Amino acid sequence: MRTIEAKVFAVKRLALVTAVFVLALFADAASAQLPNDIVEEAVALLAERMEGRKEEFARDKQALYALIDEMLLPRFDRKYAAQLVLGKHWRSADEAQQQRFIAAFYNSLLQRYADGVLEFDSDRVKVLAFRGDASKKRTTVRTIVKLNDGTKVAVNYGLVMRDVGWLMFDVTIEGVSYIRNYRAEMDSEIRATSLVAVIERLEAEAGIAAHE
Repeated sequence: MRTIEAKVFAVKRLALVTAVFVLALFADAASAQLPNDIVEEAVALLAERMEGRKEEFARDKQALYALIDEMLLPRFDRKYAAQLVLGKHWRSADEAQQQRFIAAFYNSLLQRYADGVLEFDSDRVKVLAFRGDASKKRTTVRTIVKLNDGTKVAVNYGLVMRDVGWLMFDVTIEGVSYIRNYRAEMDSEIRATSLVAVIERLEAEAGIAAHE
């Protein structure tokens, strides 16, 4: 029988990460579409990109990371997400530390959850009708993700409007925001060690060369 922790990890791996890549594939005309239209289109596009290649990517993690980065990097607001995660520590960090944290956090997150995309199944994702205000700078897209055991999980995506269109910055699973979760973890770790120590740990996890 799976423990609660294992269950939570399964939810994160399938719902959080896979959904991140769903949002990462929206079209260039994103700013002209409703946010939920973008997600629906992305589900189909992701399924198309992964069709027949899951075993290949399972064997070659670097190829998987490269594919994810190619799709995600231009469509994910790394700076905004990193700023929200660091919270008050962002204001006390110098510009070099901010840039290092942005890169280290993004790459660590990408590699930590990359295997989730291998479990992607478009039939498990149901995008709910959009009930927000698309004219506002920030909005939420709601979906339901079905796990292997049949459990249905509410997964909401936070999007922010930029000049290039809608960019993702947060994922909330069953009411738990990954931004708020990581902010609490980072704050505790920074208080116990230092911001530099946290950056160095993330860089090590992501395989980023030591900062001189």
